[in-house]
Amino acid sequence: MMNITKMSDNRIDVEFSGKIDSAQMTTVLDEMFSAIENMEHGLLLYRVGKLEMPTMGAIGVELANLPKIFRMIRNIDRIAVVCDQDWIQTWSEIEGKLIPGVQMKAFDLEDEDKAVEWLGA
Repeated sequence: MMNITKMSDNRIDVEFSGKIDSAQMTTVLDEMFSAIENMEHGLLLYRVGKLEMPTMGAIGVELANLPKIFRMIRNIDRIAVVCDQDWIQTWSEIEGKLIPGVQMKAFDLEDEDKAVEWLGA
């Protein structure tokens, strides 16, 4: 399952859980591109539940959209990842160091209020 909620003009909340297939990935990416296209100094809050490895089709959709994803990320200043899976938190922190101009930080599920505060939302 993947859901996107526009919280304000510059904040999007994204929820992930379960297994992600190509249809879900396509829908969510399209929604994100649309929501973030005209955003300035964007803030993203990712809420990650029990996530399984995405299907190969979902990974293919993401890879095919990498150029659009890189253009979209220019509109984002901060990304908070809220989850209880250590590997996702670790990967988020590493990814945050690899994306220029974007601050990314992981938080435990019970610290969502701290994540929202850190975003400045």
